[in-house]
Parts: sequence; structure tokens; C-alpha cells
Amino acid sequence: MGLHGVKAVFFDLDNTLIDTAAAGRRAIEEVISALQSKHQYGEEEARAICDKVQAKLLKECHDPAKICITDLRISHWEEAIQETIGGEANRDLAAECYYLWKTTRLQHLTLAEDTRAMLTELRKGFRLLLLTNGDRQTQREKIEACACQPYFDAIVVGGEQKEEKPAPSIFHYCCDLLGVQPAECVMVGDSLDTDIQGGLNAGLKATVWLNKAMTTPVDISPVPHYIISSVLDLPAVLQKMEHNINAKLETDHMASSTE
Repeated sequence: MGLHGVKAVFFDLDNTLIDTAAAGRRAIEEVISALQSKHQYGEEEARAICDKVQAKLLKECHDPAKICITDLRISHWEEAIQETIGGEANRDLAAECYYLWKTTRLQHLTLAEDTRAMLTELRKGFRLLLLTNGDRQTQREKIEACACQPYFDAIVVGGEQKEEKPAPSIFHYCCDLLGVQPAECVMVGDSLDTDIQGGLNAGLKATVWLNKAMTTPVDISPVPHYIISSVLDLPAVLQKMEHNINAKLETDHMASSTE
């Protein structure tokens, strides 16, 4: 199955297969608009609230055993409103903002047609697995929203496992699910810290970093095996890998023949 030595491809979800960042920006603009039109906040105040929420999301530490993600994120909005406006905490407004943000973001999470076509084609030759970090509820809702389930042989959510990327254990769990060895797998993702470092930690055959900006820092760390600017460039990378593997096999064969 697949190329010589490569049997499976693991894909990250957020900002790799779907543009979560863009969907998030659309959702924030929707909340800003509602705060202005429905609740008569000034644009500056509305944006300040949303900026504070985004900062809280970036630093978010979630323990599902202690609090559900919904309550935690409503609290982010509640705190941000109070920090910006002062006065009493407004849980109702916070909940309204949260649900508007969440619903809008999910509405804009789509798996592009060309990405669907690529996954369909790749699946003819490889096992495909979706490997995403994050809270179970949040990630499952995203997966449902973008309807990506039919394109994968398995889906693994970090929040449902003992450890998330970049821990080797979650990658090895994925390998076991597909019945493949780490050295037969390729990891594709946009995060150097989780996707690329994780793939390296787990001893995968190759890591492919999706760097949409393609402005690569000089001292890039960790160092991925391949860099692409679009996930649609992946088939070309896999072909290149096949060529390199075949060339090595040929060289090895010739070397053994002359011994």
C-alpha cells in the first residue's frame, strides 16, 4: 500500500485542513457588531472586550475534570466585559457573546473542495488519520461542522487521550490504530511545536510543515523534513519522497550487486 516505506499520513486539523483563524476572525466581527447594534457599546469598547477574550483563549488551561469548556469560555467573556466596562458581572451577556462567537465560527469552518479532492485521491494509496489537539467537545464540534469524517480511516482528538501532541504516545497510539509503524508515517501540520516536534519525537518517517506565509526564520526549530505553503502541495512532496526512496533502493541494489 502506498509508497515504498510510507503507508499512512497524519493530518492536523486547525489551520492545516480548515482555516480556523479566518473563521475565528469572522466570529469576532459578528460579536463586535452585536455589541454595538444590540447593546449600544462603542466600537472601541466592543473591540477591547473581544481582544481580551482572544488573549484569554491563547493562555487557556482547561481541565475537563474541573470545569466544562462551555462554562470556562463563558467566564472568559464575563471577565473581559467586566475588565473593560467595570460594574457587576454580566453572565447573560457573556453567554450571549460566547454562543454567537461559537456558532459563527463553526458556520465558517469548511473543508474546501480542492482539499476534499486531494484527500479522496490520497486515500487510494494511503491510510489517512486526523490528529488534532484540544478539548474533546470543541474539536468534535469542529469535525462535525466541516464534515471531514468520511475522508479519514481514523480520527484522534488529543483531549480524549492521556497526552496530546507533541508527546510520542499519541502518535504511537495512532500508528497502532492503523496497524502501521512510526517509520511508515508522515505528519502534516502548521505547528512546529506540536505537529513537527511531535512527529520527530515519535520517530515518524517524515514531517511536513505547512507554512502559509513561507517567510521561514533562519534558525527554524525544530527542523521539518519538508515545508509547503499550501496543503495542496502535499501530493508533490509524497511523490518526491517516493522518488528519493526508489533512488536509494536502486543505489543499494547496485551496491550489493557489485560486492
